Amino acid sequence: MSLIVSYPDGIYALDAGYIRPGLVAIHLIVRAGRVVIVDTGTAHSVPQVLAFLADHRLTVAAVDFILVTHVHLDHAGGAGCLMAVCPHAQLVLHPRGIRHMIDPARLMAGTIAVYGEAAFHRLYGEIVPVAAARIIEAADGFTLDWAGTTLRFLDTPGHAKHHYCVHDIQSNTLFTGDCFGVSYREFDCDGRAFILPTTTPVQFDPVAAHATLDRLMRLSPTAIFLTHWGRIDTDLPRLAADLHTLLDAFVACAQATAHLGAKAHASLKTALSDLLWARLEAHGWGGTRAAALEILEVDMELSTQGLLIWQAGVS
Repeated sequence: MSLIVSYPDGIYALDAGYIRPGLVAIHLIVRAGRVVIVDTGTAHSVPQVLAFLADHRLTVAAVDFILVTHVHLDHAGGAGCLMAVCPHAQLVLHPRGIRHMIDPARLMAGTIAVYGEAAFHRLYGEIVPVAAARIIEAADGFTLDWAGTTLRFLDTPGHAKHHYCVHDIQSNTLFTGDCFGVSYREFDCDGRAFILPTTTPVQFDPVAAHATLDRLMRLSPTAIFLTHWGRIDTDLPRLAADLHTLLDAFVACAQATAHLGAKAHASLKTALSDLLWARLEAHGWGGTRAAALEILEVDMELSTQGLLIWQAGVS
């Protein structure tokens, strides 16, 4: 069984087993014997979800909804496989993400372009289409009344145009996918989380990302659940301010290296790594730079690629 963390309000984080432990969380909300799954990991993560259900004396028939915050495959790659084994579940998607789950060919091609075909199959496994009849469209403000709470969906661009966040009204908590950055538990110091933005290809938009952060904070949530990784419930205003600062710093790094042509990728990735290492030292983290960059390698590579694509679009 993968790492499982139990939180208040019937919420669990299950490690997806993607690339390394502690990188991707699948969140499950369990109330009154019913289940909602928030983000799915990959096809390789499905056995962990099924084991979780069995260990908690739940069946696949108890899964009512599968919520995919956006269709990047570390969040949505397992959705089709989960839908295939959860007979009554409905898949809730941002309007811009629906076509990619009905026919994932373009989504697969885009991911292969980033990772390469061999790595794609190793990382994600089979991407299973989902029948349109089992999909619910969640436009901004859409709500689901479920198991004594209301789940409200917010259109939250910035990381991707097909991204929503979910507000659990009962617990006043937010499931933010990648919109509130990433915060790995390895970097926690004295109960303080460390956070950074993720500027993954291909739809990063810094103006929208800033606006999304402000919108989320206006809800004054008691906690935020990050796909990367788990619950954060202290210092949320400070973490939001850090994300605003780092978004501007990431953009500045991209602008400063844009003139370097073929050398821009390596220079930008180094600049981001230097920036985050300095922030980690100020945060009080006691590990080495090499250890930090190993934890951050996936994010540094994807954020570099996304920033280069954004910079090319605005040049």
